[in-house]
Amino acid sequence: MNLSILDQAPISSGKTAGEALQASIKLAQAGEAFGYKRYWIAEHHDFSGLSCSAPEVMLAAIGANTSNIRIGAGAILLPHYKPYKVAEVFNMLATLYPGRMDLGIGRAPGGSAEVTMALSNNFLQQVYKLPESVQELFQFLHHDFPDDHMYANISAAPLPTTPPQPWILGTSGKSAKLAADQGVAYAFGHFMSDNEGPEIVKSYVDHFKARRTLKKPQTIIAVSVVCAETTGKAEELATSSLLWKIQLGKGEGKEGVPSIEEAKNYTFTDEELTVTSKMKQKMIIGNPQDVKEQLMELQLIYAADEIMIVTITHSYEERIRSYELIANEYSGRKNL
Repeated sequence: MNLSILDQAPISSGKTAGEALQASIKLAQAGEAFGYKRYWIAEHHDFSGLSCSAPEVMLAAIGANTSNIRIGAGAILLPHYKPYKVAEVFNMLATLYPGRMDLGIGRAPGGSAEVTMALSNNFLQQVYKLPESVQELFQFLHHDFPDDHMYANISAAPLPTTPPQPWILGTSGKSAKLAADQGVAYAFGHFMSDNEGPEIVKSYVDHFKARRTLKKPQTIIAVSVVCAETTGKAEELATSSLLWKIQLGKGEGKEGVPSIEEAKNYTFTDEELTVTSKMKQKMIIGNPQDVKEQLMELQLIYAADEIMIVTITHSYEERIRSYELIANEYSGRKNL
């Protein structure tokens, strides 16, 4: 079973965005050392507690500080951008880091309504046109416009030896259909979906149309996980992330992911306890053995090719340790 990393580049309370981004580079390096297949970083804009607004910039830094782990965006929010520019950027990254580059495409705004207007004042129109934009992007990546197309004589240079692998990221039947129709790999956000995930992923597999380089469907399931030496410690670490999400829902959380001490001193209302209980149902929290068992069960339910883990803790060291414990449990290495 392949394991991968999804990084939202969280800022912990008392830390700066610069420290968070440096922690992301260290996480990618650690993931490579632990044997993870790929590392993706997400795109968010003016989002309290998250530091990465430009995955392409971070990928340049991460590629320069790693050697063989696949790296990519999870995801580039295409409705904000012209396909040609996205193709240029990721072709350049794929030229710098050959055979390692993934290009995940998403349709979410990644920020507030005001941020969306600042980025692109026709966002909703571009969401509606996303299938056409995706098609155009892939034609730029593979340099295969029809001869009579207006873009037939231009290229998204530099053209790498191995193009970046495209992925569609989503949580709905629409994203699954788009990925199947385009014949590209599909990543489903289990950690952020209330939909019938296994049915959506099965629909993608059943309707997949082979095109270009991908000859059969390929799936990733993204899961929120916190792992520690004991389940009790994992529950304690997860409390920080849960409180932060509660704060974000109330328009707070600007200070970043709270510490364990801050979480312990916070008095949850009955309504907030209900919300955190529902959030925990989508998470996997526990010791290495329990986490592995639950991940394997989820992989079977989805029939997924790969599990991508997103972990948010206040301590960047504990975050890396969580990934290490899981990797060791899967590989049979002894956890110390």
